[in-house]
Amino acid sequence: MPHAFLRPLVLAGLALALVSRAAQGQSTSYEQLQTFSSLLNQIRLSYVDSVSYTELVHAAIDGVLGSLDPHSRFERRVDAEREMAYQAGKLAGTGVVLDAVDDALTVLAVLPRSSGARAGIAPGDRLLAINDTATVGLTISEASSRMLGEKGKKVRVLFERGPRFDTDSIRVQLRFDDIEARSVSTIGMLDPTTGYIRLTGFYLGSAEEVEKALKDLKGRGARRAVLDLRGNPGGVVIAAVQIASLFLPDTTLIFRTEGRRRSVNESFRTSRAGQFRELPLLVLLDEGSASAAEALAGSLQDHDRALLLGRRSFGKALMQQAFPIPPQGDLVWLTTGRVVTPSGRVIQRSYHGLKTAQYYSFAGVSGLAQDTLAVFRTDAGREVRGGGGIVPDVILPRVAELPGWWGVASDSGWYEAVADSVAVLLPKDRGAEARWADARAEWHTRLFEPFFNRIQTRLHVTATPDTALQSRIDRALAYRVAEVRWGPEAADQFFFHNSPDIRAAQGYWDRAPALLAAPR
Repeated sequence: MPHAFLRPLVLAGLALALVSRAAQGQSTSYEQLQTFSSLLNQIRLSYVDSVSYTELVHAAIDGVLGSLDPHSRFERRVDAEREMAYQAGKLAGTGVVLDAVDDALTVLAVLPRSSGARAGIAPGDRLLAINDTATVGLTISEASSRMLGEKGKKVRVLFERGPRFDTDSIRVQLRFDDIEARSVSTIGMLDPTTGYIRLTGFYLGSAEEVEKALKDLKGRGARRAVLDLRGNPGGVVIAAVQIASLFLPDTTLIFRTEGRRRSVNESFRTSRAGQFRELPLLVLLDEGSASAAEALAGSLQDHDRALLLGRRSFGKALMQQAFPIPPQGDLVWLTTGRVVTPSGRVIQRSYHGLKTAQYYSFAGVSGLAQDTLAVFRTDAGREVRGGGGIVPDVILPRVAELPGWWGVASDSGWYEAVADSVAVLLPKDRGAEARWADARAEWHTRLFEPFFNRIQTRLHVTATPDTALQSRIDRALAYRVAEVRWGPEAADQFFFHNSPDIRAAQGYWDRAPALLAAPR
């Protein structure tokens, strides 16, 4: 602060400068850049601590991009190169997909059967430290880069879960595993006529995977299918176009993209009739379904092609494009367009005028009032609304959230120890496998009770989980038993039979035609 006797002179000079600027009108772009350059130089020369130009420029870049939207970002060349090495199979990962929420690195999705999934990491968990180093100040790219490594090695991570005023800590070691870039993670038969496909991402070969899976299921007798998009963070937008084309008639509008540049404005249509356009379809989605997953779900809903069940999706449908920044070869990912469904809905939640925390507080919950006031119509005339993600036709209850001690228990091996000790005592015949799928009382007494007793004794946990959480832990432990005793296929069948969302969806086949029909 200026000395007292200088303060009036400083203020007077500032007033004269402001009057002069007002008289001249708006400053030019060059003058604005000159002001910025002068500011950087003054900070470097006069600030109490030594600060490099690199630090200042990168902070300024982050500030500029943050003022645009929540998803435009800067990526250093070294982090981009590590990501390319991961995509090429030269590095392994943990299956944890990160995003930035209120200045915190937050889990957007966890890939199935990854070390992150086995440790119980869940969307919404906040990453606090990697290998005992705080993540404060790290970008998404920098943190994601540190979550990649040589196969078989481990990384120590610290997460927190829950409201910021009442959090649980989750400290685990995650192993770097090869995570194949596959879209279809699980296929199977829910009953003699119902097939099931789970998509965990959208990649360049995803449509071929889905087509192959559908043909396989039809060969097994499937006459209808459940398409599971829960926890799918999206990916390559063109893959959503190709997958939608499998289920829609020729020349059907899948969605549009709109932006300021003419090259971004494009309508995506089917080029031929999809070979599965007559296949009855149910789609599952939740708050972890984002981007391309939302675009696919919204298109199928607008054309009354599938009944959507689950929970409101994440609400992110912006297109990002990478632009190189010389001379170091860094990248800037800029939002260049937004996705619009066939009925005219904008899936993306509003972000203008909102702080990041406010923006993310609506994720999977609701849009702003002005976003959801407009009414749109499906092909059959059903009412749907835009903004804040895709709202399913049928809302299903939320799944109980795993507590912080779950990750510690998983990392300590207690989860596997309890489940495996029961698995070795069960008969290996198919009858025992079938009985286990419905032995809920047995799961609780033989699995949950000894498991939770160990948690109470060793972690000094006093709060008893409510019924919903107990049921979820029962299922998780029983799933592990099925996998160990009878193999992966048995584990899939156990999952199909006991997933609350899948069981609920199975009850809507008879009602689906009426729910998708034109309203009276």
